[in-house]
Amino acid sequence: MAALGREAGADLKDAGVVPLRAGEAPKDIRMAAYTHGQRSLSLEDAKFRRPMVIEIIEKKFEYLRKEKTLNIYGTVFFGTAASFSGIIANFIFRQCFKVKHDALKTYASLTTLPFLSTIVTYKLLVTDALYSGNISQENCVLRSSLIGIVCGVLYPCGLAFSKNGRLAVKYHTVPLPPKGRVLLYWVLLCQTEIKAMMIPLVFQTVFGIFNGLQHYARFESTFEKTVHED
Repeated sequence: MAALGREAGADLKDAGVVPLRAGEAPKDIRMAAYTHGQRSLSLEDAKFRRPMVIEIIEKKFEYLRKEKTLNIYGTVFFGTAASFSGIIANFIFRQCFKVKHDALKTYASLTTLPFLSTIVTYKLLVTDALYSGNISQENCVLRSSLIGIVCGVLYPCGLAFSKNGRLAVKYHTVPLPPKGRVLLYWVLLCQTEIKAMMIPLVFQTVFGIFNGLQHYARFESTFEKTVHED
C-alpha cells in the first residue's frame, strides 16, 4: 500500500499537480478572496467620492442657472427695446397716413411681434450657437447687432408701414396713389417723418453690440469656472 501511495504521488508530480498540505487553501480560492478584498476597497472609495461628485454637479448647475438668468434678462431688455421701436414706428406712420382707426389693434401687434421675433431670433442665432461652441466673440457681437437692426428697427417699420397703409386705403384718409406706384408714393409721403427712426436704429445697434459682448463674457466666465471645478 505504501508503494502504491508513493507511485500515485510520483504520478501527480509528473502530471504537474502539487498536492496541498494540511490546512492550506487552494490558490484559486486565495485569489478570489484577494480580489474580493480589493473590490470592497474600491466600493468604499466610491462611497467617499460620491458626495464630491454630487457637489461638483450642483456647482455646475448653479453656474449655468446664474448664466441663464442673466441671459434671460438681457434678451428681455433687447426685446423690450424692439417693442419701443415698434411703438415709435406705429406712431410715425399713423401720423403720416393720418389714420385714427384701430389704434389699439395696431399698437398691440407692433408691440408684441417685434418683442417675440427678437427673443426667438436671438435664442436661435446667438444663445444656441454659444452653447454649441460654434461662434466666436466677433460673430456673437455681429449677430447681436444685426438682430437689433433687423428685428428692432426694419421689421417694426415694415410692419407699421403695411398695417397703416392698408388702413389709409380702407378709410381713405390720404389720397389714393396712382396705379403701379403705390410703394413709391407712400415712401415719398413718409420720407420726412421716417428720419426719426434713425434714433431707434442707433440705439438698437449700440445695445446689440453691448448685449453681445456681455453675453459672450458671461458665457466665457461660466465655462472657465466649470472647467476649474473639474
